[in-house]
Amino acid sequence: MTDIWTRLASCRAAQEDLRITDLFASEPARAEAFCTSADDLVFDWSKTTIDAAARDLLLELARQSHVEARRDAMFAGEKINETENRAVLHTALRNLGGSVLVDGQDVMPKVRDTFARMSDFASKVRSGEFTGQGGKITDVVNIGIGGSDLGPYMATLALAPYHDGPRTHFVSNVDGADIADTLRGLNPETTLVIVASKTFTTIETMTNARTARDWMAVAVAEPAAQFVALSSAVDKTGAFGIDSSRVFGFEDWVGGRYSVWGPIGLSVMLAVGPEDFADFLAGGAAMDAHFRAAPLDSNLPVLLALTGIWHHQICGYPTRAVLPYDNRLMRLPAYLQQLEMESNGKRVAMDGSDLAMNSGPVVWGEPGTNGQHAFYQLIHQGTTPVPCEFILAARGHEEELAHHHILLAANCLAQSEALMRGRSLEEARGLMQAKGLEGAELDRQARHRVFPGNRPSTTLLIPQLTPFTLGQIIALYEHRVFVEGVILGLNSFDQWGVELGKELALQVEPLLKGDSGEGHDPSTRHLAKLFQDLRQPS
Repeated sequence: MTDIWTRLASCRAAQEDLRITDLFASEPARAEAFCTSADDLVFDWSKTTIDAAARDLLLELARQSHVEARRDAMFAGEKINETENRAVLHTALRNLGGSVLVDGQDVMPKVRDTFARMSDFASKVRSGEFTGQGGKITDVVNIGIGGSDLGPYMATLALAPYHDGPRTHFVSNVDGADIADTLRGLNPETTLVIVASKTFTTIETMTNARTARDWMAVAVAEPAAQFVALSSAVDKTGAFGIDSSRVFGFEDWVGGRYSVWGPIGLSVMLAVGPEDFADFLAGGAAMDAHFRAAPLDSNLPVLLALTGIWHHQICGYPTRAVLPYDNRLMRLPAYLQQLEMESNGKRVAMDGSDLAMNSGPVVWGEPGTNGQHAFYQLIHQGTTPVPCEFILAARGHEEELAHHHILLAANCLAQSEALMRGRSLEEARGLMQAKGLEGAELDRQARHRVFPGNRPSTTLLIPQLTPFTLGQIIALYEHRVFVEGVILGLNSFDQWGVELGKELALQVEPLLKGDSGEGHDPSTRHLAKLFQDLRQPS
């Protein structure tokens, strides 16, 4: 393995003076050769410095990392999450046929039964058969955090054209402002509250859940009768007062950031209906089928992962920007931020040894065109290149506003072209000369208008943002993270890094209430004292 990494580094070193535009000049068919599709999704990775030699080395890296064998082990239900001794089977939630064995037991009958129960409950809420205590449910409040919030929140926003159910709202932050602002204006009698916590012990979620129950109790006789639990801890959900018919559990082989496909997606199903939710699952299953069957050199998750490896581990670019040119995908960058950074933000390999290279990059982004008037300045003219991942639909949903969509698409394609082409000093000088500048002032002004260019980007084209294509996109990025993790030799499916801060928060809380603070560092004790002083009325 060391040899392939060395050869990749040498390949990159040989590109010192290479420009992406040179690759198009020397490879007339580059646009077609570095453009791959799966169903109707098209992935263009031609605007990168990956040439034919680098591509072949990256594909060899994937082979030497045993990506295919690891992939097959995941789908077969083997316990590839080795630090927690668990299978990784979020894929089973979206592929409702066939069988998958874990410890010799077929898990699919239970998956199908849970989906059927979710569909039945959602249909009753949407039709008004489930009346709650106010005649009909008009609003749904999903209380969760991390994947229990980011997934369904992202998906419900993305699928807004398909909403024909109750209005959906999301609470995640333990900051009281979050739940106060959400509940303000809602009617407790017509509101259904979903509490999403596998263990039913997540402190932020359960604090918000108790606050919501107190709010509900002011207006209804049985507040817990309008609560739903997405949890496997039936003893705790029962103690909370939630009837077992409104508890939807899932197994420990479904990680939080991979859980929108199952019960955690109930708020999505309530908004769009069981049929559209099934289409969402079908999109994910279609990407699964492609990932399992396509050769590495035409496999979208593999190629997306290899561009990420090239940019971060080989080129040394510390971040990547996800830039969906679709306002309804506004939460996708945050969703992918958790997916990537919680999965591959590790410092040790699977065997516990230190990683020999950097792990995952910082992932961030914002919808276009908003970002163009915010941070694109840094992307175009900053000192550190930022690989950009554009996402664009060929069609919008608002036919009467098709001219908006053409302008949106023009901006997306123009940005990727501008990042690659840039603007030379000579071109900038010509612009300033045309404005009548000369001498030192011409040179000064021209330098401010130089764009270095040669900045890489990829583009994912989809026909239209639908439940099916949304499922494809999410599964594509899930498998991308998996492939990168396999190549880096780490476990993408645990998240021990979230634990320490949560543990210490329980110890710090008494300090904020006047505890002596023994065992805490001087800075924390001092900040706690300042916090207490500032809480006193002036």
